[in-house]
Amino acid sequence: MIAAPNVLGREKLVTMQYTRLGDTGLIVSRLAFGVMTFGKGEGIFANISKVDEALSSRLVGKAMDAGVNYFNTADVYTGGQSEVLLGKAIASRRQDAIVATKVAFRLGPGLTNQGLSRHHILQAAEGSLKRLGTDYIDVYLVHRMDVHTPLEETVSALDTLVKQGKVRYIGFSNWPAWVAAKAVGIQKRHGLATFRAAELYYSLLGRDIEHELQPFCQDAGIGIMPWSPLAGGLLSGKYTRENPKGDGGRVSDGFSFVPHDPNRTYQVVDTLRSIGEAHSATPAQVALAWLLTRPAVASVLIGANKEAQLDDNLRAADIRLTDEDLKRLEEVTTPSPIYPNWFNARAFDMPVREALSK
Repeated sequence: MIAAPNVLGREKLVTMQYTRLGDTGLIVSRLAFGVMTFGKGEGIFANISKVDEALSSRLVGKAMDAGVNYFNTADVYTGGQSEVLLGKAIASRRQDAIVATKVAFRLGPGLTNQGLSRHHILQAAEGSLKRLGTDYIDVYLVHRMDVHTPLEETVSALDTLVKQGKVRYIGFSNWPAWVAAKAVGIQKRHGLATFRAAELYYSLLGRDIEHELQPFCQDAGIGIMPWSPLAGGLLSGKYTRENPKGDGGRVSDGFSFVPHDPNRTYQVVDTLRSIGEAHSATPAQVALAWLLTRPAVASVLIGANKEAQLDDNLRAADIRLTDEDLKRLEEVTTPSPIYPNWFNARAFDMPVREALSK
């Protein structure tokens, strides 16, 4: 770990943590900056994407000064504006930035202007390179499943980009474990570039990946990047029983992308607030710090549309949760086991277990 410059206006410095991205030699900051907020959004995204060029430059600069070297975007975010603004913001420090972007969602009216076909992947990558103003993408991820394109075609196209030097590492986002495992099998069988990153929804309110995806990624040497680690802002602490609409965030505008049970959410936030008091930390900081303790998690994606919001999220790097803190969070958020996981947890041979534990 290294101590970042004192850019947050406080006595204690942010001590950024670093790790390898999965089973690679790529060193990434444990907090990554997701820039879906960059650009001017419309419709339900108007309250998410509203960061202009001047603010985007300040946010990226502040993040890099605090030790963040990992930035995440997608070609579909704000019609490509997110990539453009990120590219401009890192231009003078490109060699110090690790950039991840994604492909699959529709970019235009044509039937082929979406998906994970070879045609679209190669075309979309060129578009992302142009918008980012760079000649290589550090981490290129498939953004969703495409049931109309064979996996062999998708992973072959990704391998082509790696061989061309336009992409350095590849990964997936929002895929089931069995599909990702099948893809890795194809990649290894044919000597293709293999997945080394996975961008997945993971938060204290959404621990589904612990059933299959997290164990798979850990076994396969794939680094996990949790998206929406605060469950769309629900774990920020702004939404309470007394003020369910908060102070004008996404939920108050009717945008709640992640499924959740309100009563359980309030219980979790109460626990976060209680733990935070002992650490002089906000509920958001505690929620982010918890993710940094999870197996296979490489970098947690934080987002911001205000400098104060970025400051608050960055301070999560300083939080060190105790065993008691982690136990309390487990008690209120542990997901119920699913079949066949609960069966296999019970179906073991006791003599062998006892012999191996001695």
